[in-house]
Amino acid sequence: MKKKEELPACPVATTVQLIGSKWKLLIMRNLLVRPWRFNELQKSLDGISQKVLTESLRSMEDDGIIIRTVFPEVPPHVEYSLSEVGESMRPIIASMEAWGLDYKEKMRS
Repeated sequence: MKKKEELPACPVATTVQLIGSKWKLLIMRNLLVRPWRFNELQKSLDGISQKVLTESLRSMEDDGIIIRTVFPEVPPHVEYSLSEVGESMRPIIASMEAWGLDYKEKMRS
């Protein structure tokens, strides 16, 4: 996790810095449903490269938003899930979903 001094003074800027990329938000959207494996995430996120997914997951893990669990099996099995901090984003992402649906509905009119 980042230290308080490393984060922007503005709380909105802090949020944008932590989860403001398109891919991080879509990863979180998926993880709100259930834990996912790397390949499942990559297949579900049309257009994301392996490099960008890896970088996003590492960054989110470093920031305490997701948890990476390694299952000691052959072959190794890794799952990603939301941490308690990541779970706290649930109402915000739900609001974004509601806003997006409302916007799309208004644009049809």
